[in-house]
Amino acid sequence: MQRLFALVLCLWVTIGHAQNDSARWYKGNTHTHSYWSDGDDFPEMIMDWYKTHGYHFISLSDHNILAEGVKWQELPAHPFRQARFKEYLQKFGAGWVVYKTDTAGRIHVQLKTLEEYRALFEEKGKFLIMQAEEVTDRYKGKPVHMGAVNVKELIQPRGGNTVTEVMQNNLDAVYQQRQKTGQLMFAHINHPNFGWAVKLEDMIPLRGERFFEVYNGHPHVHNYGDSATMGMEELWDKLQIQYIKAGKPLLYGLATDDSHHYLEYKVGLSNPGRGWIMVRAKELTAASLIEAMEKGAFYATTGVELDDVKIEKRRLEVSVKAKPGTTYRIQFWGADASGNEGKLLKQVNGTKAGYELNKGDLFVRAKIISSKLQENPFQEGDYESAWTQPVTGE
Repeated sequence: MQRLFALVLCLWVTIGHAQNDSARWYKGNTHTHSYWSDGDDFPEMIMDWYKTHGYHFISLSDHNILAEGVKWQELPAHPFRQARFKEYLQKFGAGWVVYKTDTAGRIHVQLKTLEEYRALFEEKGKFLIMQAEEVTDRYKGKPVHMGAVNVKELIQPRGGNTVTEVMQNNLDAVYQQRQKTGQLMFAHINHPNFGWAVKLEDMIPLRGERFFEVYNGHPHVHNYGDSATMGMEELWDKLQIQYIKAGKPLLYGLATDDSHHYLEYKVGLSNPGRGWIMVRAKELTAASLIEAMEKGAFYATTGVELDDVKIEKRRLEVSVKAKPGTTYRIQFWGADASGNEGKLLKQVNGTKAGYELNKGDLFVRAKIISSKLQENPFQEGDYESAWTQPVTGE
């Protein structure tokens, strides 16, 4: 395990800041739910939504289950669910949909496995599905969840005697499977403030933690914290400082949907299309995407698109793909060795800006905030935003 962590650290140090001109941006989401656990739609309908909305890759990450084997779903009597079944049947046909009606008139549908529906959607260079799960664990009633992306086998929750131990045991399980199978895969800590479960002190000791959700579209995850608990951006910066001082790799931030609801769209439901990542990779394959992400070659967004992110020597430059009638604020956040929290280092109104790290700066990251309100937001009044990954001067 230590050998694998050392390899990941080596990759980060030697090529983490490299940019490849032959690479392109790919749009994707790594946190979604379907009827295989607590989502309210069929996986094929969900895949169709993401593909037709311009996504290049997607992971269904249902709770402690992979879409394999036989699973029957009884359709609730709610009219939205009944209407969706009719849409599903009409779209894919009676030759595809397997269902039965019991003596009480209730409809039961046999869910399609990933290997069954994959061929309907995947296209080389256009759309990719990565097998995933949300490893759903607990400690003394606190929800401790982790995304496991591009796994080959189901990872059962490992448990533990503390919140930290629960996270570490599940992180280790992903790395162990990666080492055993030789297949690239990664883990990300999901929504730390869900149930107010995961604190700063719980995450500081983690080994091998590279990704977490700086933004999650589910209405109950408390992205912005409250008067007693810090929000995700403050948590990100404080963790970054501790990780850098401890000689650990940088911690990268993802935006995800955590979508469960596909039949009705409004604030208060967890809908698709709220948060995603843009990965700059050589090709649309799981290996290429994960390699790029482990180098920090991606950004998280709720609607702001970037033309480019450049890292040259000790300088971070960002340029925005501007939308008509929209203005932008580009903020540079970071910290120096004397501090224990992030601070705003520079702000520019416009579509292009850069920041050169000073001698004492530990890291810098950019946040871009637009004047355009987000459609169907996590919270009313949210503006479309984006977050680049942090960089150091090394």
